[in-house]
Amino acid sequence: MTKSSAKDESRYPETPSVDLDTSVAHPARVYDYWLGGKDNFAADREAAEQAIAANPMIVPGVRTNRAFLRRAVSYLAVEAGIRQFLDIGTGLPSANNTHQVAQAIAPDSRVVYVDNDPIVLIHARALLTGTSEGATAYLNADLRDPAAIVARASETLDFEQPVAVMLLAILQLIPDDDDPHALVAQLMDAVVPGSYLVISHPASDVLPEAMAEMERRLNQRQREVTTFRPRGDVCRHFDGLSLIEPGVVQTHRWRPEPGDAISQQQEVTAWCGVGRKG
Repeated sequence: MTKSSAKDESRYPETPSVDLDTSVAHPARVYDYWLGGKDNFAADREAAEQAIAANPMIVPGVRTNRAFLRRAVSYLAVEAGIRQFLDIGTGLPSANNTHQVAQAIAPDSRVVYVDNDPIVLIHARALLTGTSEGATAYLNADLRDPAAIVARASETLDFEQPVAVMLLAILQLIPDDDDPHALVAQLMDAVVPGSYLVISHPASDVLPEAMAEMERRLNQRQREVTTFRPRGDVCRHFDGLSLIEPGVVQTHRWRPEPGDAISQQQEVTAWCGVGRKG
């Protein structure tokens, strides 16, 4: 590959001057609170606590989602030999970000993060401290415009080589009217055979009463509409792909490792899966 290196300052977005509305909860900041982060405000904490009251499994669930990210990226880097990652819906930097996991295994891995949240952009430099052998970049872009994402990501990624498209805990923020299945299909149409799709998505059909109440409370407090979905809807995203075992399962049941913090008997309220484009 001949793309620019991780130390190229063009990979670093300028810190924007933005007027953040901290009076209304934002999904990235609510998620940050659930993870135990500090980049959140009173409205985010109130929304997060209301969600916890409706569904106490949300806190272990989001932490399990981060563990799934680590296991999925490790699988892709070690077993599948993937060296390029397009991580859309990045969220605020946390432990075990995609580039940290991938580049610890393969230092030449190239990672592009994508988000449209101003507060994530402010923190983006923390996502861009990758290895000199590889590359990391951040795009301020919207999942609803796959063509723009691919065009801009191609400055860092080589789309003639396999790419892992990462969509973790983001598709619930795409309403049905925006056709999330079509958006995912466009992204996968842009990558070559041998590429992978990684998804996690809050489940409407695990602890359904608790999840319906949690969804209602979040949608009362956030501008962004949240839509939890059943396993069948998540499976549809993998149409035409080869699902990696164990298929579409709850996040703590995708290739669990010894010492994982959550019991396999617990009901984590999110589905996940990894699929390969043939």
